[in-house]
Amino acid sequence: MSAFVSVAVKCCRIVASQVRGAVNIVFNTGCSDVAANTAMSQKVLTGFACNPNVYGVVIIGLGCETVPHAALREKIQKMTSKPVASFGIQEEGGTLKTIEKAVRAARDMAQQAGMQQKELFPASELLLGIECGGSDATSGIACNPAVGELSDILVDMGASAMMSESIEWIGGEHILAKRAATPEIQRQIIRVCEAYEAHLGAAGQDCRAGQPTPGNKAGGLSTLDEKSLGCIRKGGTRPIVEVLEQAARPTKRGALVMDTAGYDISSVTSMAAAGCQVIIFTTGRGTPTGNAIVPVCKVTANERTYRCMEDNMDADLSPIVRGEKSVPEMGRALVKEIESIANSRLTKAEAFGFSDIAVDHVCRYV
Repeated sequence: MSAFVSVAVKCCRIVASQVRGAVNIVFNTGCSDVAANTAMSQKVLTGFACNPNVYGVVIIGLGCETVPHAALREKIQKMTSKPVASFGIQEEGGTLKTIEKAVRAARDMAQQAGMQQKELFPASELLLGIECGGSDATSGIACNPAVGELSDILVDMGASAMMSESIEWIGGEHILAKRAATPEIQRQIIRVCEAYEAHLGAAGQDCRAGQPTPGNKAGGLSTLDEKSLGCIRKGGTRPIVEVLEQAARPTKRGALVMDTAGYDISSVTSMAAAGCQVIIFTTGRGTPTGNAIVPVCKVTANERTYRCMEDNMDADLSPIVRGEKSVPEMGRALVKEIESIANSRLTKAEAFGFSDIAVDHVCRYV
């Protein structure tokens, strides 16, 4: 697979449409930004490039961004041996000339990628991202516990499982912190939640004004604490070995947590940039979202949601709610689901070509 990243979105879209296996990553930053936001953008883009699901990268920029395309290319080349090419519209002489050169570069990468053979890999090479969105009452009592079981099984096999959305730990952070492998990790989890609330408080905002969301409330969740208690269930029960900043690559294997926003798309974006090869996404109300480079597997324990949104849901966990299956049984079934995705079965979001990207920023544009 070749990936395209750019502020020159239309050029990238056209190039990707001309090359089989290529995807267009729509990125909405590049100019007029502060240093911290620029650094985060680079962190996400380089993380995407290094993701195991990506074979090569073509970068298209305008040519006068805060971080020029050539500088981004060089940064990626220092991090990986993958093929990387970059083009600037101002330098190449306009849109058509840029597209022509980019298509040639991407076509060559696609030909090389086509020579790759499938290989068996140990479970220790798998990094699973765990996400939830549109949660309802069935999420905390059935769907998230089943995914927590999946996480525990994979971690016991030597794989890694990453849970994010730190704003949705608030109210249950003391319970999550009990899973910490060390006292320092325990303190880090608590500090992450304190810092998030302090950050919003400095702007005169309260996270509980937006959490739970209207959809959460309609689904039966009444408070952020209640939502958080259900949210953290999806991370399983194994010791947490590392607390990561947004889009940071793990240095340890096992159960991991990442400090991200509660916005589903930005959270998934950060986990993809961290190297997750697949995301499992629990939902009660339903969601169609997907990611450009990482398959997103949607699971629900709400029978009505699965029936009404079968086009978007990959697995039905409602037998837990009906008492037909246990949480451990459905957790084991999800292991098979992840295995089939690793063996190239498309998720519903992939089949539709959904490719949502969002980067959580620390400052407004200037």
